[in-house]
Amino acid sequence: MPLNLLKKYNDLLDVFAMNEFQRKKSLKGVFDRDITNNSNFSFRTKRIKPTPADGQDSMERLFTHLTTVEIDKSTREREFDMIRSVRLHWIKHHIEEKKTDNVCVFSVKEPFGIRTYIYDIDEKYVIVLEPMRDVKKNEYALLTAYYESGKDKERSKIMKKYQKRLPDVL
Repeated sequence: MPLNLLKKYNDLLDVFAMNEFQRKKSLKGVFDRDITNNSNFSFRTKRIKPTPADGQDSMERLFTHLTTVEIDKSTREREFDMIRSVRLHWIKHHIEEKKTDNVCVFSVKEPFGIRTYIYDIDEKYVIVLEPMRDVKKNEYALLTAYYESGKDKERSKIMKKYQKRLPDVL
């Protein structure tokens, strides 16, 4: 389990042979190192925080969101997602902009607000941030991060968003 703390981009975390308890403990260690306990977790000088949620621990909710996928929209039921989880440590790498080639960083106005995307073209990896609505705050909310696969990959949804991007990253 501690070996996952040594993994670098673009290696995948090794959680395949772990039971549920071991897997969560290992992933939580990576998440805590990169996000929870990272006092410099920011993108282009804007601090990144989890989306606030009434009655829920925001960091725990974010961890769950980054390691599971929604399987039922009506009940919001989620289940463990190996594809997202093994790339959990890629978030920090991209937020710190350590990779600059073949990465699109852009903001786009969507029906529910402005979103800022970090899209690794080579790895088909997407990080979605939302500028906090309070203009006095110089912060982002980390909404999600995922590997683009299946229908999303086929439709190239991210590149369609990129074509509609705003002139500046917000």
